Amino acid sequence: MLDIAPTELLLVAVVALVVIGPKDLPKAMRVVGQWIARARGVARHFRSGIDEMIRQSELEEMEKKWAAENARIMREHPPQPAPEADPQHSDMIAIGSQPGQVDATEHHTTETVAGDSAPDTVAATDTQMQKPHSLT
Repeated sequence: MLDIAPTELLLVAVVALVVIGPKDLPKAMRVVGQWIARARGVARHFRSGIDEMIRQSELEEMEKKWAAENARIMREHPPQPAPEADPQHSDMIAIGSQPGQVDATEHHTTETVAGDSAPDTVAATDTQMQKPHSLT
C-alpha cells in the first residue's frame, strides 16, 4: 500500500509534535485515526459493491449457460408422454396369483384368542391390508 520507512514515520511524528504541540497532539491523532477509519470503511463498502456486481455478472453468465445447455438437452431428449392408465391392468392382484399379494376385495382372517375355544373372526378391508406404494 504505502511504503513508509520507520525513519520517515519518526520524522513526521517529531514535526507533528513541534507544530501541533504536546497538549493537542492526542486530540489530533484521534481525529486522524477517525479519518483513516472512515476512509477504510468507504473503501471496504466500495470493494464489497464491486465484488457483488462481479458475482451478479458471473451468476447471470452461468444462468445463461445453464439455460442453453438445458435447451440443448431437451432438444436431444424430448420428454416422453406418460402412458395412459389402463383400468384392466391395475396393480392389484388376486390371491393365489403371486405369493405375498393381497386380494383387492376383502380378506378375512381368523384369530384365536388365548383361552377361547372358538376363533374370533375379524374382517379386514382391502385398504387396511394393502401397503402404500412408493414412487421413489
